[in-house]
Amino acid sequence: MFGEYNYIIVPFITIILTQIIKFIIESIQNKKLIWGRLFNGSGGMPSSHNAFVFSLTTLIGINEGITSTFFAISLIFSLIIMYDSMVLRMETENQAITINKLVDNLIKGDTKKSYNILKEEIGHKPIEVFCGILFGISIGIIFSI
Repeated sequence: MFGEYNYIIVPFITIILTQIIKFIIESIQNKKLIWGRLFNGSGGMPSSHNAFVFSLTTLIGINEGITSTFFAISLIFSLIIMYDSMVLRMETENQAITINKLVDNLIKGDTKKSYNILKEEIGHKPIEVFCGILFGISIGIIFSI
């Protein structure tokens, strides 16, 4: 569809659509528009990281074949992104929650000190990753037709 730029444009279309989906879901959940969600990709449903890389991997698999070197490279990096977004980022999220509780306790004890609250939603739950992967694969297939 986009010719030689297909492998660049389709993943970016995918990540934009994913962010719009997150914006809609979280705005409905919070009963107000969460505009910042359009630009903040970490955490939430579906995983934009996974949708992004798996749309690329799907395009490569369809156009170059699943036995191609490019597909193998893309799949390996996609699996690393999947692992990172679920396991490593979730551990970072747990640490942020704990640190924020400690900071909250410190603030309650001494209001003169100023501490920054850490962003807690960093990682993805397995269902968010799975939905991101399915969305990325779907977009990759749609743009390959």
